[in-house]
Amino acid sequence: MRRLLPATLIFLALVSALLMWILQRHGDAGRSGAMDSERFDLSALLGADARGLGDHAPASGHAQVLGPRPMIFPRDHGPHPQYRSEWWYFTGNLAGEDGRRFGYQWVLFRLALSPDAAARESAWGTRQAYMAHFALTDAETGRFHAFERFARGGAGLAGAAADPLRVWLEDWSLREDPETGGWRLRVREEGIEIDLELAAVRPPVLQGDRGFSRKSARPGNASHYYSISRLDTHGILRAGGRSHHVTGLSWLDREWGTSALADDQQGWDWFALQLDDGTDLMVYLLRRKDGGIDPFSAGMLMSAQGATPLAAGDVSLDILDHWTSPDGTRYPSRWRIDVPERNLTLDVRPLLPNQELALSVRYWEGAVAVTGRHGELEVGGHGYVELVGYGK
Repeated sequence: MRRLLPATLIFLALVSALLMWILQRHGDAGRSGAMDSERFDLSALLGADARGLGDHAPASGHAQVLGPRPMIFPRDHGPHPQYRSEWWYFTGNLAGEDGRRFGYQWVLFRLALSPDAAARESAWGTRQAYMAHFALTDAETGRFHAFERFARGGAGLAGAAADPLRVWLEDWSLREDPETGGWRLRVREEGIEIDLELAAVRPPVLQGDRGFSRKSARPGNASHYYSISRLDTHGILRAGGRSHHVTGLSWLDREWGTSALADDQQGWDWFALQLDDGTDLMVYLLRRKDGGIDPFSAGMLMSAQGATPLAAGDVSLDILDHWTSPDGTRYPSRWRIDVPERNLTLDVRPLLPNQELALSVRYWEGAVAVTGRHGELEVGGHGYVELVGYGK
């Protein structure tokens, strides 16, 4: 769901006014390690674009997600500019040759500032704005690094293209190799760098109803959503003045749509877990403002044999610990997940307690380790968790 979110809803919360304000403040291309003076309460922005939709009316002229549509690959890896927003969301757990553990997150968000592609003579003319987040978890040193950038889509500063796939913001980029069909992810910021080759082990899994992921009962509050839950990953990671040859698994979430969360929804908890028996689990729990779990929460259990959709009632989640950020926000920090019908019980623990992205939008997203049982077998694994709507 990522990240709805990976992740999954983050960019639906970033309304046009927010990005335009940031771009005006930082110029046509901006970057920040952490915007300490001004941050936004994401949960307060979730319904910002929901007004005026009616039952089926497009929001501000953008296309609405009202039901399933055929997904065609590799075409749908590319952009969908008729919708208001979309994202390419990568997370991964990597290990160096010495066993040193790392986690990374890189996401590019696209937001259409206008539904009309008006002709513009200037190379700077654009109706698209972009935001990217990059985070690195270093389990050995206990350090967490997070960065963000913003840019308009004009003059080649940022963009998205298909055939071959390329998405970028300045020198942060994902590119497809037309010969192999694999992807190369290159991101560098303040002494932190990843240069990774990614190859899909499994085909895309269509989340929800054939890729139609409903977030509430209101028509249009939905996205087109698919995941690639296993991407073999290898390459170079640089941190702390050292280079590491790393290998591991990555996860891609792709969503596009127009509408936001419902007014009574507060935020979400999203889990993307890769187990060493070949099983992958994605779960997102939409939290309501009254403290309950929204029935439109969902998930998917995936393996080499296929994928099984999960409804909200198929998964139970117990919070076993908490972590409090420096500003006083209290996040869950250890979980027990049960999928009784699948005989799956998992204990999920963060590699580091502090994996909060205290950027212009504040949320917790971090690498986790997993232990538990699947049927009669003990299992382990790694993954990522995203927590949104807990603080201001």
